Amino acid sequence: MSAEAWRLPRRSAFGRGQVHAVAGCYFVASFAALGLPPYLTQILPELGDSSARWAGVLYVVPTVFGALGAPFWGRLADRFGRKRLLLRAQLGLAVAFLLAGWADSLATFTAALILQGILGGTFAASNGYLGAALEGPALSKALTLMQGSARAALVVAPIVVGSLSGWLSPHRQYALLAVLPLAAALLLAALPEPVEEQTAESIPETTARTSAPVVSLRTLYALEFAFVFSTVISFPYLISLVEDQLPGTSATLSGVLFAVPHLVYLVSALAVHSAVRVRPRTGIVLGFACIAFGLAGHGVADSLPALITVRLVLGAGLTLGLVSLSVLAADCAKGRAPGGMFGSLEFFSKAGAVVAGLAAAAGSARFGPAAPVLTGGGAAAVTVLASLFLPNPRSPRARWSR
Repeated sequence: MSAEAWRLPRRSAFGRGQVHAVAGCYFVASFAALGLPPYLTQILPELGDSSARWAGVLYVVPTVFGALGAPFWGRLADRFGRKRLLLRAQLGLAVAFLLAGWADSLATFTAALILQGILGGTFAASNGYLGAALEGPALSKALTLMQGSARAALVVAPIVVGSLSGWLSPHRQYALLAVLPLAAALLLAALPEPVEEQTAESIPETTARTSAPVVSLRTLYALEFAFVFSTVISFPYLISLVEDQLPGTSATLSGVLFAVPHLVYLVSALAVHSAVRVRPRTGIVLGFACIAFGLAGHGVADSLPALITVRLVLGAGLTLGLVSLSVLAADCAKGRAPGGMFGSLEFFSKAGAVVAGLAAAAGSARFGPAAPVLTGGGAAAVTVLASLFLPNPRSPRARWSR
């Protein structure tokens, strides 16, 4: 993605340079958080868990505590400043990573992961920071860029961690990678505190919003939960499914297949943003439909071309869904305190990931590695049907009921 492609309209003194800096800081700070959990099965034997039986539980520990803490930190950001709380999140990650890297027992390592969840929350903090300075298409484009940073980190970080493993164990890499959120905090310290032209507290509710949002805030939260659940449920056991469908597949090829949907997002998110910017409801329905077809196809794909095809379809759904949710979130943010809203949105996102992880583990243990993708496809199909009947808050009848 070129810098020119991400050109954003200015509001006050906040420009595209600041947006790129926030997204870049999130990218580098996410390396340990996204790159090291896949190696828990190698880390835990060093801490006394020889069979790594706690890997599945510890995988979701930061997510659980991140979900619990996100609304609280978001409200504090609205009260004390979004930049301060964004810096707090980066420094909190650094402290947690240092503790994890130097932990010499399973209990200490678990405590570090709990702290990572409680003290982290860089994604919600970054979105709240951007939401205080941007609005409308500028904000939705910035949120799309933030998702691009997350996808890029999800693709690159595990590869880098694996490459470094020959010199330094993944366990000790936690301490090494703590320098990344520290560096991000130093860069963010040079950025301005975003200045809002208007806030929800400074103007009446009747005049803060010139029109109703495309969907209600509750609907946005429900869509976020359903989207994360239906996509994340396929992540933990995908490699096992590939090995089951295509025996003898190399680890490298399995990794590439895992990355395909995220690569689709990276190359097409901007074009999709332009297409769904004025019709996000259509975009979210198409996104869930592609996810449903893509995941269902995983259960019957018995050749490499078929598996690549269904991964591409899933990538299309992932892109349509993420971009449409960014547009809907930017629309809902108008006239609201962004810290609290994006903190609550992060709660539902992480809740969806936790439920997905538990469902994937239970389904795979009972029905095999195809169960998670079929469950996710079913959930996406149900959401498609529900989305077709979403109320339109902009209709005359809805405005009259308010």
